Amino acid sequence: MATFELACFAQSGNAYKAALMLALHGADWQPRFVDFFNGGARAPEFLADNALGEVPVLHHGDVVVSQSAVILDYLSHHFDSYRIDTDDKVRREGLRWLFWDNHKLTAYTALHRFLTQFAPSADEAVVAFMKGRRDIALKVLERHLAGRDWMVDARPTIVDLSLCGYLYWPEEIGVDISATFPAIARWLDRISALDGWKHPYDLMPGHPLPDRA
Repeated sequence: MATFELACFAQSGNAYKAALMLALHGADWQPRFVDFFNGGARAPEFLADNALGEVPVLHHGDVVVSQSAVILDYLSHHFDSYRIDTDDKVRREGLRWLFWDNHKLTAYTALHRFLTQFAPSADEAVVAFMKGRRDIALKVLERHLAGRDWMVDARPTIVDLSLCGYLYWPEEIGVDISATFPAIARWLDRISALDGWKHPYDLMPGHPLPDRA
């Protein structure tokens, strides 16, 4: 039995954040597929594991951790790597960007992608609104990364792994990152050059979706 088990599915950028952290450390882990698109996250057995009804969920022995940022923090202490609590300034900046990511960048990018790629139908006005909010968040990220290598320190941290979660699907999110956001593109290249990096579709089960295979 693997040391870590991660409830996940390939299309989840939030699950990718946790899976990538495990992969970068060469951890002994195994994915547990959650059939999200057919109600897997609402199944009684999953809700018993995580009442929030969301992936990812990490099992490490008797420890169960949910929510991607919390999992990243937990793993950063377990591996003593990618931590943001090395000093008070980095910790404050790290928390600021993690909260912003979950509230802004990931929230709008993930929902816009879901509406355009996976939902059977979507209100065009809602899609346009989400796209506008996503683009504002990307512009904030672009400005922050201009002239720096990493988000909050001179080294990669869990903040970098959190914010990149939905950005390795440029076609699916509908953004030509290389052409439009060069600082983000260079930062993503730095992350993908880290030893152990894998694309989400190469790291987690569930791709392609059955009706698209």
